[in-house]
Amino acid sequence: MTKTWQNARNLLCIRLDNMGDVLMTTPAFRALKEGLPQVRLTLLTSSVGAAIASFIPEVDEVMTFDVPWMKGASGEASTAVNDLVQQLKARNFDGAILFTVQSQNPLPTALICYLASIPRLLGYCRENPYQLMSDWVPDPEILYATRHEVERQLHLVARIGCITENQRLSVSVSGNVRPRVRAYLDQIGLHRDKPWLVLHAGVSEEKRRYPAEGYLEACQELIQEQAFQVVLTGNASEKNYVATLQQTLGNRAFALAGDLSLEWFIALMAEAPVLVSNNTGPVHIAAALGTPVVVLYAMTNPQHTPWLVENRVLYFEVPEALRSRNVLLQQFPGTAEPKASPQRIVESVRAVMRPVEKAV
Repeated sequence: MTKTWQNARNLLCIRLDNMGDVLMTTPAFRALKEGLPQVRLTLLTSSVGAAIASFIPEVDEVMTFDVPWMKGASGEASTAVNDLVQQLKARNFDGAILFTVQSQNPLPTALICYLASIPRLLGYCRENPYQLMSDWVPDPEILYATRHEVERQLHLVARIGCITENQRLSVSVSGNVRPRVRAYLDQIGLHRDKPWLVLHAGVSEEKRRYPAEGYLEACQELIQEQAFQVVLTGNASEKNYVATLQQTLGNRAFALAGDLSLEWFIALMAEAPVLVSNNTGPVHIAAALGTPVVVLYAMTNPQHTPWLVENRVLYFEVPEALRSRNVLLQQFPGTAEPKASPQRIVESVRAVMRPVEKAV
């Protein structure tokens, strides 16, 4: 580690995308904390990513900004970008670490750091950034992602001597919330001492949504053959979609879309015997908590599979009309197996779910 990084006490970590991306960066945050024991980490992230940040113990402070060059951003005015530069300059950061997926261009963010007079910047870049990055790591993942996202970010911070033996994702849940969630599940009629699962059928991008018919067929088989109960989760915008699933599945399904705070949702993930989900943020929350996962995985972003948790990954193709125009996201290495099907969902749930505990 160079002397400049060794002396760092005030670092800016930049992760401008979604909740799952922030969670997959938490092992790298831990490596920074272990490699620089006196460091204070400020996370600059999107409004979506910021939602999970308060539950990440390695993060000391959060700054929120939706940059106009990221998908889903609301389009901040140029004056707001200028204000961000001034805010960063006033914080006198010793350095910044720019965490990006392989398909993102880091140069706009690097320019923000340069204008904010942050003296050191560590990040991946395909092109030579010259003065925009003091610590440039040429990006080896040009055509498609070749490493898991967690590994990518751990390798980045290792370039400045920060490593950790504990590579699990990091998320915390208050000890007094889990009993309240258990009581809530009892109140709605869920028998926690009988087989149950959480189904998170929604997703932020349509291309990553496994068809509802497949979920319904799998859940109906589990309900009929093994008397499973199904807890249906989602955000408020998915309330109608989740209600439709519940109506089809009947009284052994419980629709909770929009009813849980993020803190309660995290506690629910900690309690669940298994999560069935599209490839989206809840998968990484479950992985951080050690909850087994069955993920219906659209063939895009191959580096986002569940990390260090019992899991089954079932792949399905992205419809051509929904495929990204970014050619880097159109590349999916090899033949992804096994292919998703209702029967494979059923088999996977049976294989990975942990035993239900006696309700208390």
